[in-house]
Amino acid sequence: MNELPERRRVRDVELMRALAHPLRAALLDYLMAVGPRTASECAAAVGSSASNCSWHLRKLAELGLVEPSAAEDGRQRPWQARQVGLELGELGADPAMRAARLAAAGTMLDTEQELTQRYLDAVGDLEPQWRDSGGLNSYALTVTPAELNELVASIDTLLRPYVNKIRADVPEGARAVHVGLRAFLRIEADGGTSS
Repeated sequence: MNELPERRRVRDVELMRALAHPLRAALLDYLMAVGPRTASECAAAVGSSASNCSWHLRKLAELGLVEPSAAEDGRQRPWQARQVGLELGELGADPAMRAARLAAAGTMLDTEQELTQRYLDAVGDLEPQWRDSGGLNSYALTVTPAELNELVASIDTLLRPYVNKIRADVPEGARAVHVGLRAFLRIEADGGTSS
């Protein structure tokens, strides 16, 4: 298999702050999931107005996260994500970067929760093959930090060939699917950790 494109590693505060903006994060997530779309199509998907989405898409373009895509009919003005995914990286020592990263991570979690809730609200109306596929699983693991990093990297290796912008052999009937992964040290209600 050919080398897969890397996710964009976010290293500057301005870009991290843009990812913390709920609408900008939703627009970028949508374009990464489904490919090129117009501001009107984005608006319907994220629950905003076309003009508001258009403004925020231009701001995302200024940051290098999205770009105009070739229009099929010359009148449409679709946008597309420039990367196959984002990596927020470690917290680091800089307080401004740490605050921006935590805000971006919070927005990502909010988006993931919203997508999960939409799925749960609609699951009864889905075709049986989609209703019965996928999973909402939870695991309690006992690992070292190195093992956790290796596990996350292994899962990433399994998933990346299916990423929308990467996959070239999309079979008929394939649709955009959300997969979220959270892997972190368990913190108990008292603020401590368990061994």
